Amino acid sequence: MEEVRLMKGNEALAHAAIRYSADGYFGYPITPQSEVLETLEAEMPWDTTGMVVLQAESEIAAINMVYAGAACGKAVFTSSSSPGISLMQEGLSYIAASELPALIINVMRGGPGLGTIHPSQADYFQACKGGGHGDYHMIVLAPSSVQEMCDFVGLGWDLAFKYRTPAMILADGIVGQMMEKVVLPEQRPRRTEEEIRRQCPWAVTGKKGRKQNVGTSLELDDDKMEQNNLRFQRTYREIEKNEIRCECTNTLDCDYLLVAFGSIARICEKVMEMAAEEGLKLGIVRPITLWPFPYAQIAEAAKGVKGILTVELDAGQMIEDVKLAVNCNIEVKHYGRMGGNVPTPDEVLNALKELFINEKK
Repeated sequence: MEEVRLMKGNEALAHAAIRYSADGYFGYPITPQSEVLETLEAEMPWDTTGMVVLQAESEIAAINMVYAGAACGKAVFTSSSSPGISLMQEGLSYIAASELPALIINVMRGGPGLGTIHPSQADYFQACKGGGHGDYHMIVLAPSSVQEMCDFVGLGWDLAFKYRTPAMILADGIVGQMMEKVVLPEQRPRRTEEEIRRQCPWAVTGKKGRKQNVGTSLELDDDKMEQNNLRFQRTYREIEKNEIRCECTNTLDCDYLLVAFGSIARICEKVMEMAAEEGLKLGIVRPITLWPFPYAQIAEAAKGVKGILTVELDAGQMIEDVKLAVNCNIEVKHYGRMGGNVPTPDEVLNALKELFINEKK
């Protein structure tokens, strides 16, 4: 029987991790994601599933604990918010270079700097363009509901283990803090050590005489390092080929296209309804994977439209990828709020009119 609960996005994510039978969580409190750690501590999964839950002394310590756990083939994760994720960038790059699966949660807040505790989407560049140093990518999933906060935990880990790469759930503070009904998944059985060795033959086990199959991310031979990078890039091309996800609404016959992710895509649904009452046909593309980005899907949805408006909680970051998707053949403009402010549907609709319709009269 399915279990339906009313809870915050952060809480749903923590419950999903327990039911996935995650092996370990290492994190540090920061608003607006602290309920992840608080929920795990309240649920005490070490007594039921054996999950290790540890509040580290810093974000840097947390990501390196994730690095170590992932090297052992364990399903480990951390959560933080924007400035905390910045501190984790070096460790994330090491995890990617060592080809290890790990799950990272970023519930975004306004910046730059310590900024505000209110919601933002301004970590798009950091997450989708590789944040840390070097030529690496993470799979980036952008939930727009509490249900997706729950569902993307299992999806994120499944993809991370499939491709031996870190995956990030990139949620804005609205999705992390709002409450909705959520259907929780069934409890997965905990993997035995034998199952981990079979599923992750590369994992470090400590067994005497076993070959070390996990890289340290350090390679002083330039040619070998280039070969490593070429292998990484082949993996990224495979992910781009197979793992793009997006949601298209009313895109077959629309005058203008809205592109938005996370909570802002939900605001755009109301904008579409309001516009229809005025005889204006809008379509919406919601990228679910921000990396890999749905370039082809946006290009297809944009055929025949008069213009595209990206709506973001930032100064305009995703707009660069949307412009690449349509190859500058269609006018693309941006509307966004910053500093923790969230646009109303009226504001978005008025911006669309000002930028595309009134301007041309």
